[in-house]
Amino acid sequence: MNWKQLLSPKRFGDKQEAAVADNSRSRFEQDYDRLIFSHPFRKLQDKTQVFPLPEDDFVHTRLTHSLEVSSVGRSLGKAVGEKIIDKYPELKEAGYTFHDFGGIVAAASLAHDLGNPPFGHSGETAISSFFTDHPAGKAFEQRVAPNQWSDLVSFEGNAQGFRILNDPANGGLRLTFAALGAFTKYPKSSSAPQEKSRKSQKKHGFYHSNLPEFTEVAENMGLQSIGEEAWCRHPLTFLVEAADDICYNIIDLEDGCRLGLVPYETTRDLLAAIIGESYNEEKLERSSDMNQKLGLLRALAIGRLINETVALFLEKEEAILNGLFDGALTEHIPCAEALGKISELSIAKIYRSKQVLEREAGGFEVIGKLMEAFCMASYCKLFDTDNYTPRKKSIYRLLPVGYQEKLTGAESVYESLLVVMDFISSLTDSHAIKLYKTIYGFSLPTGGF
Repeated sequence: MNWKQLLSPKRFGDKQEAAVADNSRSRFEQDYDRLIFSHPFRKLQDKTQVFPLPEDDFVHTRLTHSLEVSSVGRSLGKAVGEKIIDKYPELKEAGYTFHDFGGIVAAASLAHDLGNPPFGHSGETAISSFFTDHPAGKAFEQRVAPNQWSDLVSFEGNAQGFRILNDPANGGLRLTFAALGAFTKYPKSSSAPQEKSRKSQKKHGFYHSNLPEFTEVAENMGLQSIGEEAWCRHPLTFLVEAADDICYNIIDLEDGCRLGLVPYETTRDLLAAIIGESYNEEKLERSSDMNQKLGLLRALAIGRLINETVALFLEKEEAILNGLFDGALTEHIPCAEALGKISELSIAKIYRSKQVLEREAGGFEVIGKLMEAFCMASYCKLFDTDNYTPRKKSIYRLLPVGYQEKLTGAESVYESLLVVMDFISSLTDSHAIKLYKTIYGFSLPTGGF
């Protein structure tokens, strides 16, 4: 792989060779702006990060998390880009600057959670579980192809995000190939063999319905093929992943502390282990405001992690370009052990806390029931009209007009189910709860909503 191809400013539908910059903005800055103003991005303000429907003003949603990941991603991209531009003079000659690296990583980072459904990972599991556990959902296996079934039984927010980014109905996002490549954390289909030694092959990054689009992106940028329907990552994807890893480790710990799930002293010591020689307890204790203390600790910790990540990326750059390095950067930096301790504590004290588990269970119930209602209503409307009952008709009519139009144009059961998944996964937490109550006429089975 080579950087000049990897920094492709091309978009789907371009009728001539694209220039890096259009007027005062580069194409990669345009990517960022298009995402900021898009409807799918705006919905992230009411989607769970860790704590569903938080009452604390400081607790993060998917939107604040995505903005922070993008900020860290831009810093990583610019720092790496400065060295890469110096190393490869042909990039400067072609008009590229280190800002382009920052712009690509910032845009891909901003989009990294677009495909996540309501209620976080429990929402993902609930969508998949409808097809694996519910009798009505399991029956669809006989109505779709095997590779299509593998998409349905393993709902993946990354693949859903790629679908959103390439859906003409989403306001013409049409991101550059470089941004789409950097966004795709898992460049393989759901039915491609899994190589456990490669981090990039753990999950899938696109549905079979989007295989032609990703193939074009991969071939245009020269991504290295590693098998049927599988490629090496775009190198800048490693920075997008690192930005996400840095933010959720540090910020989730910060949120857990603010909500009283982790003692301040424990949080302070964990972050001090990352900060190292720059940690100054005397300066920290000058403030009596815990939020100010956490803010200072967070800034210093993230700064240290950015520096270490940039250094490792540059050290591994040639191995990455040759497809020989395929791991998470944050698992190989000097602070990896300290990050590991934060992760272990977060799992025990935050992700498995009673309030998180209770609300995840409620979210699982909501999404599962909505999948049942809308999948069956849509299927009967399109393919089994004898069983299109008045109740199913009422449920179908709850779908926004745009989704009804998509369903009308669906040529297969698989396509129709993807449209329903588009709708369910696009819902905000609040909208999902409202629909649940509208259809089933009663309150949620767990408290806290």
